[in-house]
Amino acid sequence: MSYSVSVKNLTLKFGAAEVLKNLNLDVEEGEFIVLLGPSGCGKSTLLNCLAGLLELSEGQIHIKGKNVTWAEPSERGIGMVFQSYALYPQMTVRGNLSFGLKIAGLPKADIEARVQRASEILQIGPYLDRKPGALSGGQRQRVAIGRALVRDVDVFLFDEPLSNLDAKLRSELRVELKRLHNRLQNTMIYVTHDQIEALTLADRIAIMRGGIIQQLAPPQEVYNRPVNLFVAGFIGSPAMNFLKGAVVDGGKAFQVGNTKVSLEGYDGGTNIERPKAILGLRPEHLLIQPEAEAGMTIPAQVELDEPMGADSLVWLVAEGHQLSVRVPVENRPKPGATVHLKVEIHKASVFDAESEQRI
Repeated sequence: MSYSVSVKNLTLKFGAAEVLKNLNLDVEEGEFIVLLGPSGCGKSTLLNCLAGLLELSEGQIHIKGKNVTWAEPSERGIGMVFQSYALYPQMTVRGNLSFGLKIAGLPKADIEARVQRASEILQIGPYLDRKPGALSGGQRQRVAIGRALVRDVDVFLFDEPLSNLDAKLRSELRVELKRLHNRLQNTMIYVTHDQIEALTLADRIAIMRGGIIQQLAPPQEVYNRPVNLFVAGFIGSPAMNFLKGAVVDGGKAFQVGNTKVSLEGYDGGTNIERPKAILGLRPEHLLIQPEAEAGMTIPAQVELDEPMGADSLVWLVAEGHQLSVRVPVENRPKPGATVHLKVEIHKASVFDAESEQRI
C-alpha cells in the first residue's frame, strides 16, 4: 500500500540522548493524524523531522512514495504552520500570503488566484489589505494557515497552532480546521498537548511518551480501550479512575479492598488470576445508586460535588480510593451520603500492575 507519509525506523539523537526511538508511522492519503503527548515526548521533534528541519540519526521518511530523508524542506511538498504566527509585520495579509510564491517565481495571475482561493476558504478576504498588527489572534492564525495553503501542497504540518489563543478562539478555530480538512481532503499531521483538540480533530491519534508511540488508533478506541496505564491516565478529563486490587476467582472477579466486582462481560483477557491489578473506570462508566448489588457495586462515601452546567462531577471515597463520577445535576447526592457505585464492567479497563499493560 502506498502511504501519503511513511516514517521507517526513525531514530534521532542529540549527543547521547535518544529523543526518538526506532519510530514507525504510516499516514494514509487524506488522513488527519494528531501527535499527542506531554511536553518533551518528542511530538514536535518528529514534526520537525518530517519538515526537514532536523537531520535524522537513523531511518527514512517517505512522502507520496518519494524518499525525502535528505531532501531540503522546500523539496518535500509540505506546508507548515507554527505555534507562533511568524508573519511579516511590515507586509499586508496579501503580501504575507503571496511572498513565498513570488520568491518561487510563480506567474502573477497564478499567485492572485491562489491568494484569492485561500482567503475565501479561510474567510480572510476582508483583511487582505490590513497588516498583522491590525488583526486579532484568530485572524493572524488564519493568515498563517493561509500561507501554507497557497503553496498547494500534499501534506500540511501543524505545530500546536492554537496554543497561543484564548479558549473561545481555540474552540472556534478547531471547528474551522475540521471544516478545512473536510473541504481539502489533504493529509494533515497535527501536534498538540491538548487532548480535546486531539479527540475532536483526529482520524487517528498517536499518543507519544519518551520518543515512542504508545498507541495509534481512532479517538474512540484510544478513549475506550487504552493499551496501557499511561494512555488511560493521559486521555480523559476528568481522568480515568484507578482502583488497585487483584484479579481473583480464576479471573472471574476483581477484588478491591473487601469488595468483589464480577468481570463477566469484560472485553479482555482476564482468564487467569493476577495478585496485583488495576481497574480503570471513566467517570461516566460508574452509576450511583442507593442499594447494593452483589458483584456489581462498590460502597462509597460522597465527599463533594462540582456542578458543571449540564452535569455534575461527584467526588467519592470507595475502598480507600478517591473516585469521580459524572451524573445529571438534578440527581447528584449530598456530601456525606453513603451510596453504591454500579460498575459498567463492559466499558472498563483492567491493567496488570507490573507491566502496566491492558489485560
